[in-house]
Amino acid sequence: MLARFDVKGAWRRALLPLQRLATGWWRSQSPSRQDRFATLGPLISVLLFLSAIVLAVWYLRNEEIDRASEAVRRDTEIAQQQIQLRLIENEEQLLRIAREIATRATDASQFNAQAKAFARDRPEIIHITWLGSKRERLASESASGLQAETLMALGSDDPSMPAGNPATAPERAFQQAKQLRKSVYSQAFSDYNNTTVFQIQVPVLDRHGFSGMLIAEYSVEALLRYYVKSEVSARHALSILDDHDQILASTAPAMPGQRIKKPVIFYDAPLGRKLDNGLYLRGQGYRTSAGLIGNTLFWMVVALSVLTVWMLLGTWKHMRRRMHIQNALVNETNFRRAMENSMLTGMRAMDMESRISYVNPAFCAMTGFSEAELIGRKPPFPYWPPDRYEENARLLQQEIHGRSPAGGAEVKVMRKDGTTFDARMYVSPLIDPKGKQTGWMTSMTNITEAKRVRDQLSASHERFTTVLEGLDAAVSVLSVQQGELLFANRSYRLWFGADPKGHAMLAGSQLSRSKEDPDADEEVDDYGGLPSQHLTEVGSDPREVYIESLEMWFDVRARYLQWTDGRLAQMLIATDITARRHAEMLAAQQAEKAQVTSRLMTMGEMASSVAHELNQPLTAITNYCNGMVSRVRNDAIQKDDLLAALEKTAKQAQRAGQIIHRIRNFVKRSEPQRQASSAHSIVEDAVELAGIELRRRNVAIHTYVAQRLPTLMVDPILIEQVLMNLLKNAAEAIDNAGLPVSRRHIELRVVPKHTPELGGNIEFSVTDMGPGLPTEVIERMYEAFFSTKADGMGIGLGLCRSIVESHQGRIRAENLYNGPSIVGCRFAFTIPVDIPRPEPSGAAQNTAATP
Repeated sequence: MLARFDVKGAWRRALLPLQRLATGWWRSQSPSRQDRFATLGPLISVLLFLSAIVLAVWYLRNEEIDRASEAVRRDTEIAQQQIQLRLIENEEQLLRIAREIATRATDASQFNAQAKAFARDRPEIIHITWLGSKRERLASESASGLQAETLMALGSDDPSMPAGNPATAPERAFQQAKQLRKSVYSQAFSDYNNTTVFQIQVPVLDRHGFSGMLIAEYSVEALLRYYVKSEVSARHALSILDDHDQILASTAPAMPGQRIKKPVIFYDAPLGRKLDNGLYLRGQGYRTSAGLIGNTLFWMVVALSVLTVWMLLGTWKHMRRRMHIQNALVNETNFRRAMENSMLTGMRAMDMESRISYVNPAFCAMTGFSEAELIGRKPPFPYWPPDRYEENARLLQQEIHGRSPAGGAEVKVMRKDGTTFDARMYVSPLIDPKGKQTGWMTSMTNITEAKRVRDQLSASHERFTTVLEGLDAAVSVLSVQQGELLFANRSYRLWFGADPKGHAMLAGSQLSRSKEDPDADEEVDDYGGLPSQHLTEVGSDPREVYIESLEMWFDVRARYLQWTDGRLAQMLIATDITARRHAEMLAAQQAEKAQVTSRLMTMGEMASSVAHELNQPLTAITNYCNGMVSRVRNDAIQKDDLLAALEKTAKQAQRAGQIIHRIRNFVKRSEPQRQASSAHSIVEDAVELAGIELRRRNVAIHTYVAQRLPTLMVDPILIEQVLMNLLKNAAEAIDNAGLPVSRRHIELRVVPKHTPELGGNIEFSVTDMGPGLPTEVIERMYEAFFSTKADGMGIGLGLCRSIVESHQGRIRAENLYNGPSIVGCRFAFTIPVDIPRPEPSGAAQNTAATP
């Protein structure tokens, strides 16, 4: 007894620290958390009880399944051993017979006697057959005594015969036994009578090698029926299955049409340890008790536990709702107190006798007086300036009688140190829960800084308005949704008045809405759904607009902005550019006149060459006419000769007319007109006109025009003028330099090109073998009135550059070098076209003219 008492005392002393720790933890929790733990305790107890019941039922069920599984395994292994012993015994007998056959100790008659005796004592054997080395049947004995003629006969359709088809189980076993030189079991198959069987094939080996095969065929169903004990089959169902889980034989066959399901309790074992044909033995057990789903006691315990949990959860939910309400009330009180204490707006409460009953910290911080100095004070209050007692008393009377302005009253407040600041005070009545007024609540805000900012903004707005009014450009702001003119400066009012239609004309669009339109409210807003922030961030490109009523041109720049009231608005700045437009039009007219003048000068310089070119056909015409007149007078001309002479005269006249037509088209003054033109035709016309000057100066020209060039959208006369100037300058450079005949030629090339900088373009290049150009001339050649000729006007290359750039092209000049020496000069200009990628130029058309 003493020893037992000491053990109990030791346990108490050991558990005392844990008890103290648990008690301290419980007391450290708040009352709300203690209530929560007290509610969760019974709930956890019920859940643990339910879990224990489930685990107990599950454990007992698993114990029962384990016992049943062990019994199935034991009976299955007993049946396996019995079948295996029978198979081994039969295999030994067959091996003995095979050896006697190999030693010639047994012939066919003796084999039949031995086979009949062997099969009589073994009901699982269907037949025993002796095959020769070439699969011929030497002897065969059926267990039933009734043997068909086709049984194991060569050439028959007996499925038990290994007839050479590798897809059959007997043939695969035959080949395997022949190769391995040992007995082999075949896979299960159906014989001639549709019985599931398998074979054991024992090779007959003599001193010469393979001499035949001894085959014994087993019935799977008889093997299971005769060698499984009745007490085992009574306890459990046993089945033989193949490697595809198909039941070949069973002690408990299924009902017809019933689907066989995989059992819950089963055990699988190979049919024989040496049997490698995929057959195995399955033992199946039966459950004797219901599971969890069918256990009524289990479901009663679950239902009672769920009911208890539901009641505990309802109680816990009710307590939580009460706790939430209590916490919400405390949080609301703390929130309001924290908001009043942290806000910058001063709060003051007065009772019906104008006595201060409450001030928040912000009010004390603004006035400099403490809460004790203000609570309980009556007017005049200490924060009233002495010189404003009457004004503050009047405002206080307005507050008491409820006549305080809705926008608040602006007052002067004096701090404790004597300084003053501007404040705005708002008053509202204090109502108790019974609906009775108990006083007044006043909020006070310091507006000193706000007044200063407002005054600065007012001054800034005045300066801004002065600047906008002084601008020479028209500035207007229009509301996008309402079509209302929000702002217009003096220049806008001078040109358009106060009409918003002037803004619409400058913007190039009609007003989206109009106040005069009665259906304006039913119109769909074109800007509805668009993000106004993106519109205000993105500007627009400047446009030039002509106002017909004012006969003025304006440079208009527009952008969207957010107006002061939040509406989306469009601002336009329109600058008068009428004088600039007139100057540009005058410059364009002068440029056109300069182009015509340049062409006339070119024809003037080529006048002697043109006269010489026209003199030849005119002289030929005169000679033909005089000759025909003389021969007609002498009656010495035939009709055919007269026709030939007239045809030659007409050809010469046509030639002279073509020369005059070309010259007339070249020098005719017309408006620049772009049209679809062919590079080949432009080059042909320019070369034909320039050929007159080239022949006079004894200069040859070679042209190369690539085939399949795209169509050019240009003014063909202006491009011909550029080519004429470049060809004439090249001829003059060669002629003035007095070069030999081998260098008196010009090359004109027209090829397609594609560069990353310019994209797709057609390049016209004129290359001569002249002395080239000095560097200072290349830098200044495009300047107006700059020329290297003594009688030149200096407008040719400048016009060429203007023409090319008006077609969005580029022109350049470069010297050609052979080492340090200049051997020629190349002028090239490009006209942009749509060429997606560089293409090799095809066969080109070459024409050559010699002087």
